Amino acid sequence: MKQIAIIGSGGFAREVLCLIQDINKLKNEYEILGFVDGSIQKGKMIDGFPVIGSDDDVVNSQIDAVLAFGEPHLKAKVAEKYKNGKVSFPTLIHPNVVIGNNYNVNYGKGCIICAGNILTTNIKLGDFVTLNLMCTVGHDTIIGNYSSFMPSVNISGEVTIDNCVYCGTGVKIINQTSIGENTIVGAGAVVTKALPANCTAVGIPAKPIKFNN
Repeated sequence: MKQIAIIGSGGFAREVLCLIQDINKLKNEYEILGFVDGSIQKGKMIDGFPVIGSDDDVVNSQIDAVLAFGEPHLKAKVAEKYKNGKVSFPTLIHPNVVIGNNYNVNYGKGCIICAGNILTTNIKLGDFVTLNLMCTVGHDTIIGNYSSFMPSVNISGEVTIDNCVYCGTGVKIINQTSIGENTIVGAGAVVTKALPANCTAVGIPAKPIKFNN
Protein backbone atom coordinates (compact mmCIF):
# COMPACT_ATOMS: atom_id res chain seq x y z
CA MET A 1 0.00 0.00 0.00
CA LYS A 2 1.19 3.51 -0.83
CA GLN A 3 1.30 6.16 1.86
CA ILE A 4 -0.48 9.38 0.92
CA ALA A 5 -0.81 12.79 2.57
CA ILE A 6 -3.49 15.38 1.82
CA ILE A 7 -1.98 18.86 1.47
CA GLY A 8 -4.58 21.25 2.83
CA SER A 9 -7.27 20.76 5.46
CA GLY A 10 -10.29 22.74 4.28
CA GLY A 11 -13.58 21.55 2.89
CA PHE A 12 -12.20 20.33 -0.41
CA ALA A 13 -9.36 18.52 1.39
CA ARG A 14 -11.98 16.61 3.38
CA GLU A 15 -13.78 15.77 0.13
CA VAL A 16 -10.50 14.49 -1.30
CA LEU A 17 -10.23 12.29 1.79
CA CYS A 18 -13.61 10.81 0.81
CA LEU A 19 -12.35 10.28 -2.75
CA ILE A 20 -9.31 8.35 -1.52
CA GLN A 21 -11.49 6.28 0.79
CA ASP A 22 -13.75 5.44 -2.18
CA ILE A 23 -10.69 4.34 -4.18
CA ASN A 24 -9.68 2.12 -1.27
CA LYS A 25 -13.12 0.48 -1.18
CA LEU A 26 -12.49 -0.83 -4.69
CA LYS A 27 -8.80 -1.59 -4.18
CA ASN A 28 -6.94 -1.04 -0.91
CA GLU A 29 -4.37 1.21 -2.53
CA TYR A 30 -3.52 4.02 -0.09
CA GLU A 31 -2.60 4.32 3.57
CA ILE A 32 -3.86 7.80 4.47
CA LEU A 33 -1.32 9.55 6.70
CA GLY A 34 -3.37 12.69 7.36
CA PHE A 35 -3.43 16.36 6.45
CA VAL A 36 -0.54 18.76 5.80
CA ASP A 37 -1.26 22.28 7.07
CA GLY A 38 1.30 24.46 8.80
CA SER A 39 -1.40 26.83 10.10
CA ILE A 40 -3.02 24.12 12.27
CA GLN A 41 -1.55 22.49 15.36
CA LYS A 42 0.21 19.23 14.59
CA GLY A 43 -1.77 16.27 15.86
CA LYS A 44 -5.19 17.90 15.60
CA MET A 45 -7.74 15.41 14.27
CA ILE A 46 -9.84 16.26 11.19
CA ASP A 47 -12.49 13.76 10.10
CA GLY A 48 -10.61 11.02 11.91
CA PHE A 49 -7.11 11.80 10.59
CA PRO A 50 -4.32 13.90 12.14
CA VAL A 51 -2.59 17.02 10.91
CA ILE A 52 0.91 15.64 10.36
CA GLY A 53 2.75 18.94 10.02
CA SER A 54 3.67 21.56 7.46
CA ASP A 55 5.06 21.36 3.93
CA ASP A 56 8.59 21.50 5.37
CA ASP A 57 7.87 18.42 7.50
CA VAL A 58 6.97 16.19 4.55
CA VAL A 59 8.73 17.62 1.47
CA ASN A 60 11.58 15.12 1.69
CA SER A 61 9.44 12.11 2.59
CA GLN A 62 9.11 9.30 0.07
CA ILE A 63 5.34 9.38 0.01
CA ASP A 64 2.48 10.28 -2.32
CA ALA A 65 0.54 13.50 -1.81
CA VAL A 66 -2.35 15.46 -3.26
CA LEU A 67 -2.83 19.24 -3.48
CA ALA A 68 -6.35 19.50 -2.09
CA PHE A 69 -7.42 23.06 -2.81
CA GLY A 70 -8.93 24.70 -5.85
CA GLU A 71 -7.24 28.09 -6.27
CA PRO A 72 -4.90 27.66 -9.27
CA HIS A 73 -2.12 30.01 -8.21
CA LEU A 74 -2.01 28.53 -4.72
CA LYS A 75 -1.61 25.09 -6.29
CA ALA A 76 1.25 26.40 -8.42
CA LYS A 77 2.93 28.06 -5.43
CA VAL A 78 2.74 24.98 -3.21
CA ALA A 79 3.79 22.62 -6.02
CA GLU A 80 6.94 24.72 -6.42
CA LYS A 81 7.84 23.98 -2.78
CA TYR A 82 7.85 20.26 -3.59
CA LYS A 83 9.71 20.57 -6.89
CA ASN A 84 13.02 19.27 -5.57
CA GLY A 85 11.66 17.00 -2.87
CA LYS A 86 10.91 13.29 -2.83
CA VAL A 87 7.11 13.50 -2.72
CA SER A 88 5.18 12.08 -5.69
CA PHE A 89 1.83 13.41 -6.90
CA PRO A 90 -0.39 10.70 -8.41
CA THR A 91 -3.53 11.50 -10.36
CA LEU A 92 -6.60 10.46 -8.35
CA ILE A 93 -9.69 9.35 -10.26
CA HIS A 94 -12.91 8.43 -8.49
CA PRO A 95 -14.02 4.86 -9.34
CA ASN A 96 -17.33 6.01 -10.86
CA VAL A 97 -15.76 8.44 -13.36
CA VAL A 98 -16.75 7.58 -16.94
CA ILE A 99 -13.93 7.72 -19.50
CA GLY A 100 -15.00 7.09 -23.07
CA ASN A 101 -11.61 6.13 -24.45
CA ASN A 102 -8.80 5.29 -22.01
CA TYR A 103 -6.27 5.13 -24.83
CA ASN A 104 -6.37 8.81 -25.72
CA VAL A 105 -7.43 10.56 -22.52
CA ASN A 106 -4.16 11.73 -20.99
CA TYR A 107 -3.44 13.23 -17.57
CA GLY A 108 -0.49 15.06 -16.08
CA LYS A 109 0.62 14.47 -12.50
CA GLY A 110 -1.41 15.47 -9.49
CA CYS A 111 -4.84 15.74 -11.14
CA ILE A 112 -8.00 15.25 -9.06
CA ILE A 113 -11.04 13.89 -10.91
CA CYS A 114 -13.98 13.68 -8.53
CA ALA A 115 -17.13 11.56 -8.55
CA GLY A 116 -19.59 11.90 -11.42
CA ASN A 117 -17.20 13.23 -14.05
CA ILE A 118 -17.49 12.17 -17.70
CA LEU A 119 -14.56 12.50 -20.11
CA THR A 120 -15.02 11.35 -23.69
CA THR A 121 -12.12 11.08 -26.15
CA ASN A 122 -8.88 12.77 -27.24
CA ILE A 123 -8.55 14.86 -24.09
CA LYS A 124 -5.37 16.16 -22.49
CA LEU A 125 -5.16 17.42 -18.91
CA GLY A 126 -2.01 19.16 -17.70
CA ASP A 127 -0.50 18.86 -14.22
CA PHE A 128 -2.59 19.48 -11.09
CA VAL A 129 -5.91 19.94 -12.88
CA THR A 130 -8.97 19.68 -10.62
CA LEU A 131 -12.34 18.49 -11.92
CA ASN A 132 -14.77 18.77 -9.03
CA LEU A 133 -18.04 16.83 -8.80
CA MET A 134 -20.17 16.11 -11.89
CA CYS A 135 -18.14 17.87 -14.60
CA THR A 136 -18.12 16.84 -18.27
CA VAL A 137 -15.25 17.24 -20.73
CA GLY A 138 -15.95 16.80 -24.44
CA HIS A 139 -13.79 15.53 -27.28
CA ASP A 140 -10.54 17.15 -28.43
CA THR A 141 -10.18 19.35 -25.36
CA ILE A 142 -6.89 20.58 -23.88
CA ILE A 143 -6.69 21.88 -20.31
CA GLY A 144 -3.56 23.57 -18.96
CA ASN A 145 -1.67 23.13 -15.70
CA TYR A 146 -3.25 24.04 -12.33
CA SER A 147 -6.67 24.85 -13.80
CA SER A 148 -9.67 24.14 -11.58
CA PHE A 149 -13.32 23.46 -12.38
CA MET A 150 -15.96 23.56 -9.69
CA PRO A 151 -19.00 21.25 -9.60
CA SER A 152 -21.13 20.77 -12.73
CA VAL A 153 -18.90 22.58 -15.22
CA ASN A 154 -19.64 21.45 -18.79
CA ILE A 155 -16.85 21.71 -21.35
CA SER A 156 -17.91 21.01 -24.93
CA GLY A 157 -15.67 19.61 -27.67
CA GLU A 158 -12.61 21.26 -29.23
CA VAL A 159 -12.03 23.63 -26.32
CA THR A 160 -8.59 24.94 -25.31
CA ILE A 161 -8.11 26.15 -21.74
CA ASP A 162 -4.77 27.61 -20.71
CA ASN A 163 -2.87 27.38 -17.40
CA CYS A 164 -4.29 28.57 -14.08
CA VAL A 165 -7.90 29.02 -15.21
CA TYR A 166 -10.66 28.87 -12.60
CA CYS A 167 -14.26 28.10 -13.55
CA GLY A 168 -16.99 28.45 -10.92
CA THR A 169 -19.90 26.12 -10.33
CA GLY A 170 -22.14 25.48 -13.32
CA VAL A 171 -20.03 27.21 -15.99
CA LYS A 172 -20.85 26.12 -19.55
CA ILE A 173 -18.14 26.32 -22.22
CA ILE A 174 -19.40 26.06 -25.79
CA ASN A 175 -17.47 24.05 -28.39
CA GLN A 176 -14.55 25.53 -30.34
CA THR A 177 -13.85 28.26 -27.79
CA SER A 178 -10.79 29.05 -25.68
CA ILE A 179 -9.92 30.62 -22.33
CA GLY A 180 -6.61 32.40 -21.76
CA GLU A 181 -4.32 31.80 -18.79
CA ASN A 182 -5.05 33.17 -15.31
CA THR A 183 -8.69 33.86 -16.19
CA ILE A 184 -11.56 33.43 -13.74
CA VAL A 185 -15.02 32.53 -15.05
CA GLY A 186 -17.80 33.25 -12.58
CA ALA A 187 -20.38 30.67 -11.50
CA GLY A 188 -23.18 30.05 -14.00
CA ALA A 189 -21.48 31.87 -16.88
CA VAL A 190 -21.78 30.60 -20.45
CA VAL A 191 -18.61 30.94 -22.53
CA THR A 192 -19.68 31.34 -26.17
CA LYS A 193 -16.60 33.16 -27.50
CA ALA A 194 -12.89 33.13 -26.67
CA LEU A 195 -11.96 34.80 -23.39
CA PRO A 196 -8.61 36.59 -23.10
CA ALA A 197 -5.93 35.93 -20.50
CA ASN A 198 -5.85 37.60 -17.07
CA CYS A 199 -9.50 38.57 -16.82
CA THR A 200 -12.57 37.87 -14.73
CA ALA A 201 -15.60 37.04 -16.89
CA VAL A 202 -19.24 36.61 -15.88
CA GLY A 203 -22.68 36.40 -17.42
CA ILE A 204 -24.58 34.85 -20.31
CA PRO A 205 -22.73 35.14 -22.59
CA ALA A 206 -19.57 35.47 -20.51
CA LYS A 207 -17.84 38.84 -20.87
CA PRO A 208 -14.77 40.25 -19.10
CA ILE A 209 -15.67 42.67 -16.31
CA LYS A 210 -12.10 43.37 -15.18
CA PHE A 211 -8.52 42.46 -15.98
CA ASN A 212 -6.21 41.04 -13.34
CA ASN A 213 -2.52 41.72 -12.77
